[in-house]
Formats: sequence, C-alpha cells, structure tokens
Amino acid sequence: MSVLDKVLSLRPGNTVARVGPGSRVPLLNPRELLRALERAPVALPCLPVQSKAALPGLLRAARAEDAVLGLACAHPMADRGAAERFVEAVHAAASEAEHTRPLFLQAGPARVARADEESLAPLREGLFRMVDAGFALVSLDLSRLDSYAAVEAVNALAGPVTERELSLELSPPAPARGGLLDVCRTLLEGLRQWKVPVRFLRVAERELGEGEPDVGMLRSLVDLASEFEVSVTVGDVREGFPRMLPTYVAAGARKVDCVGPFERLALGAWPADTRADVERKSQASGLPVGELLSVLEDGLPALEAGARERLEALSFAEATDALAGLGAVGRAQSVMRFLAANRGD
Repeated sequence: MSVLDKVLSLRPGNTVARVGPGSRVPLLNPRELLRALERAPVALPCLPVQSKAALPGLLRAARAEDAVLGLACAHPMADRGAAERFVEAVHAAASEAEHTRPLFLQAGPARVARADEESLAPLREGLFRMVDAGFALVSLDLSRLDSYAAVEAVNALAGPVTERELSLELSPPAPARGGLLDVCRTLLEGLRQWKVPVRFLRVAERELGEGEPDVGMLRSLVDLASEFEVSVTVGDVREGFPRMLPTYVAAGARKVDCVGPFERLALGAWPADTRADVERKSQASGLPVGELLSVLEDGLPALEAGARERLEALSFAEATDALAGLGAVGRAQSVMRFLAANRGD
C-alpha cells in the first residue's frame, strides 16, 4: 500500500462521496494537516479562488513548492449549486494535473446576520449543502451578532459539520466594551459548555489594527485559543501580503487566509467593460469585488486563451510568495509520510 493510498484513506466521507472512491486527489480535513505540522513553524495557506481559471496556477505552485494548500470558496450559498460546482472544478483541475499534494477546501466565511429561527433555517440548509458538496472546513462569520446570540446561532447551526467530524471555523462577534479577547473568550466558553468543537478562531487582519498589526494582540489571542484547543486563523490578509506572513506564523497563527493580489489579478483577466460592470455591482451590493466576481463568473463572457494563461501564470507567482511566507514550502511530502504512518492516531 503506497503512501498516497494510505493518505487517501483519511479523506472525509463527505468528500469521498462527492469525488468518488476512485479519485486520487488527497482532499483532506485540515485537522489532519495540523496534526502532521504540530511542531513545525508553518501556517496552513488558504487562498481564495476568485476565478476558476486561476486554479491550474494555484495548484501548480503547490506542486512546485511541495506545499500543502487550502482553497476557499467565498460564496458557497450564492445559489443551490455553487458549492458543488466549486468542489467539482477544483477536483477536475487537480485530477487533470495529477495533483498528489495535500489539499483542503474551505466554504465561506458564510455570514450569520441573526440568531432567530427564521434566519437560521436557510443557513442550516446551506450548511447541509456545503457538507454534501465535499468541503472539510466550514467557516462562519458571527461579526454581526453579540456573543450570546453567536453561541446560540452556532449551537443551532453546527450539527451538519460537527456530526461528521469536519472542521468548524468561527469569526467572533465584533468587540464591544471588553475588547476582542473578552468577546472571543465568551464565545469559546459558551460553545465549550454546549460541547461544540471549534477548530479555528478567525480574526481578520484589519481587527489587528491599521498600519502595523498588533502582534502582541495576536499572540494573546493564540494563547487564549490554545486554552480551548483551538487554532487561530488570520483572515482577509491584504495589506500584509506577503510582508507580514512570516510575522503571523511567528506569532502562532496556524492558518492564514490570503486575499492579497488574487482579487485584483482575477478581475484584471476580463476586458475593461466587464471589469467596470462587476465593480459597479460590487459597490451597489456591498460585496467585495473578488467575491462578487466568483459569484458572477459562470455568466460572464469566456476568457480569451491569452488572458487565461496570464491569470494562471500570475496566480502561480503570487501563490509561491504566499507559500514561502507561511513556511509551507517543502512540507507536503513530510506531511504525507507522517499521515501514512500515523493513520490510527
């Protein structure tokens, strides 16, 4: 039995059900990757797929740098088929390239605006679709709720994720008088009482301050999260890309969501009139332009061959910077060997 075969046996059941047992792509739960990298100075890289045309470049970067990689679908509930189309597109691109480095797929962050049952019911249905689509990590944004409503909402929503032992990531409520640490402690304590397992606590880069991020705050957040056996994600990294990435790793972040230039590169692949139309709709809807682009992509004019090639090449170059900054280069094969030897742990 090869190393790859042993690692493939660790794929979550929902993922195998989506891609088929004959798939040779190691789409894993990030929990397994954290286990393999427990003592390594590395954060899991998670890159947004703003355009599916960027996928070959992103995957090629992981192979060239021998790195683990996460890919995020920011709009898993845009319509009933969005989550499935994303997973199928990633799997098709990875299968075509015979990609055998560890991958994980993130759904969201999906915004939770209210905690009443009328609002939660469609979200719960959306979470079932994310799980059925094959995602191993589901991210929920609770920033519009207070701490107690957030605990109530997560307890009501998390079943489809936690019952299958998939990974749950939470962005905490917006800090009130007590500040970020207090609101995170209240959230984690409340969920521990309800026995809701949380894998990642996600703090957006902007919440660490403007200009130079407050690294001391990030370290304190890492220490707090470790009390609950939770890892910290630094999310929506834009200004700090790629300069601050090693600093986030050194401060103890175990996963970093890099927006960086990927939004601009994806939008720039389309002609000027298409870009202008997407930007207008972004301003009107309040959605980030890259997220909206990924929602609208299937209805846009097909990219010309030259534009696709440029997007792939530029995505490759920026992804290699992200992988290097997060310490992920040269880790994939050692992760595979570790997981193959420790499948029963």
